[in-house]
Amino acid sequence: MTLEPIQYLLGTLSGSLVGFMLGLAGGGGSILALPLMVHLVRVPDAHLAIGTSAFAVAANAATSLVSHIRACTVDWRCGGMYAAVGVVGAMLGSTAGKAVDGGKLLFLFALVMVVVGALMLRGRADEGIAGAGCDRQKAPKVLSYGFGTGLFSGFFGIGGGFLIVPGLIGSTGMPVLNAVGTSLIAVTAFGLTTAVNYAFSGLVDWPLAFAFIVGGVAGGLTGTRIAERLSTGSKLTTIFAALIFVVAAYMLWKSTGSFV
Repeated sequence: MTLEPIQYLLGTLSGSLVGFMLGLAGGGGSILALPLMVHLVRVPDAHLAIGTSAFAVAANAATSLVSHIRACTVDWRCGGMYAAVGVVGAMLGSTAGKAVDGGKLLFLFALVMVVVGALMLRGRADEGIAGAGCDRQKAPKVLSYGFGTGLFSGFFGIGGGFLIVPGLIGSTGMPVLNAVGTSLIAVTAFGLTTAVNYAFSGLVDWPLAFAFIVGGVAGGLTGTRIAERLSTGSKLTTIFAALIFVVAAYMLWKSTGSFV
């Protein structure tokens, strides 16, 4: 499939928005990437959009991760544990996802987003425990959360940051800003796993993916700077939950016809 030059330009613009949200909230990039791929860039096949966006989001997440490393908001032990078991789930989930109609995937994913957004708002007053990490007692919970979010990530073809952030908070008690930074390790790993699986089926448009990445670099740096300023209180968590609800409403509206 050959795209028009304007589609690659729109891909670069979309990448900047995706990168911004990844830097700001550690997630949301991939759930923005899919609607942007389909409705702005006009990629005609949903699975091609999923595979391409998975690779682009993984690369943009890695860029944002560098910024969070500099800000000392990354827990490598927790992130490594979460990502290691999660890639197994992502591979299994992405294999299953390729066999499901793209419109149905988007609809089901939006329903999951509503639930996660509600849970985030419910716990927004909890700022976490400074210095909380992954000890032996917390390891089973961290690993189970990692596998579960990896499975969802692969099935829906997304980086999974909007699930990973609350997963890290719930399993370790770490502050939201540290969860955002740490989540980018898993977002990168899950996205690459899904992209590789889709690439084997020829479902990645590499030029478009790199256009996304170029735009995402600047957006990710800007989002990370703003995240640092919003790290106190419940501001970042509230913004994160609001993003989930807005995108979920949009996706439900656009994909309702999939079950009609």
